[in-house]
Amino acid sequence: MSDITTLSLTALRDKLARKELSAVEATSACLARIEATEPKIHALLHYDAEAALAAAKALDAAGPDPDQRLWGVPVLVKDAICVKDAPTTCGSKILENFTPFYDAACIEKMRAAGAVILGKANMDEFAMGSSTENSAYKVTANPWNLGKVPGGSSGGSAAAVAAGQCFAALGTDTGGSIRQPAAFCGAVGIKPTYGRVSRYGLVAYGSSLDQIGPLTRTADDAAAVLGVIAGHDPKDSTSAPRDVPDFEAILAGAADLAGLTIGLPDEYWGEGVDAEVRDACRVAVDTAKSLGAKVVPVSLPHTPYAVATYYIVAMAEASSNLARFDGVRYGYRAPEAQSLEELYELSRSKGFGPEVQRRIVIGAYVLSAGYYDAYYRKAAQVRRLIRQDFLAAFEKCDVICGPTSPFAAFTIGQMSDDPLQMYLSDIFTISLNLAGLPGLSMPVGLGTTSAMPIGMQLFGRAFDEAAILRTAKVLGNALPPLPQPVAV
Repeated sequence: MSDITTLSLTALRDKLARKELSAVEATSACLARIEATEPKIHALLHYDAEAALAAAKALDAAGPDPDQRLWGVPVLVKDAICVKDAPTTCGSKILENFTPFYDAACIEKMRAAGAVILGKANMDEFAMGSSTENSAYKVTANPWNLGKVPGGSSGGSAAAVAAGQCFAALGTDTGGSIRQPAAFCGAVGIKPTYGRVSRYGLVAYGSSLDQIGPLTRTADDAAAVLGVIAGHDPKDSTSAPRDVPDFEAILAGAADLAGLTIGLPDEYWGEGVDAEVRDACRVAVDTAKSLGAKVVPVSLPHTPYAVATYYIVAMAEASSNLARFDGVRYGYRAPEAQSLEELYELSRSKGFGPEVQRRIVIGAYVLSAGYYDAYYRKAAQVRRLIRQDFLAAFEKCDVICGPTSPFAAFTIGQMSDDPLQMYLSDIFTISLNLAGLPGLSMPVGLGTTSAMPIGMQLFGRAFDEAAILRTAKVLGNALPPLPQPVAV
């Protein structure tokens, strides 16, 4: 059974279609893997073995369906995405007892495609963090080294994929929260173009930044999941009415990178990047050149302003979105409150953790009457300049490439007391969210010093996920595969 969990999603799907494996066998293998690894990595907040096996038995009774592209595939879901009758806490005490009565749009599509939902993955509280240390319930460990963080905020999803607990996991990406944990855990993670995947049923952090996307083992696996969850949704006003390409068909014949031009932004390859990260990514770029790609220099000159811009915009939107958690409508309600003012104050101060409170306060500050023009309006203007940088760069290339993170996974607790340093770790991922463009992180080797996975990032034009998926597939097939994580 343990061999089953080392398969890629597409390899498992082929075995299921040929009836070499049953949905129950695949689900049972993942549940056994969860039992074996969860005491070490703490990737999950909730899983329901009984419900998962019941769903798998129903699929087996009906038989494989070629129209259900994820038939019998066990998956996990980040705890910011609503799953009917399953706890959805966002890693926060304020939603400790919240159970949605409906599925998010992406979960409806996953179920319709035949996926088996195993449970919910741990995360930084309300997706605010880069290490999954901000969860109110547990700290997730990296399956490659239990003393290291898995990244965040989708760290539970990335760790679960790396540990073989599932064949794919859904995460969310507001400023790199799919791509950075994918890099730290040796997975493939894709943030689709803003509007490509419905946000209906996603608990909002930054409404103009959030996107749902898959974490998987290979680019082919990511293409399979993205093809299922993408598409226009009338229930989401930010959902784009765009046709969804057949990503799997596009990748099917990909053998080389002839005709592809890759742009290397100077701002992503200079000082501040650890030598082991730069070296691994350089090897990957050289491999791309050997596969026929042309490499050209490009510039994203407003990158130095991205961190400040992102945190002003994101915290302002978080302050607005999280105002609904007031102890009145739903969520934690302080029983000792004696007045309406006390109800608000006690419910929110006890329900929210310190990082969430910090971001709400900063967000309220930058939106206040005396500071709106100085901070939020200025950030919105710089955001437009950042997007224009990408548009200008894509006039010279098809895909932009650089490290996902300046460093490999760091030690648990290393940055807990320095939030500014933690924010700066997102320097290479946040620009893409501000621009609303698609990005993918793929593993390119292990660090020579850290022995931890190194991730390289591919950026694409709006709604051109196919280009970065194709590049990742061809390049991933040419690079040496990573071994199994040693800690689990």
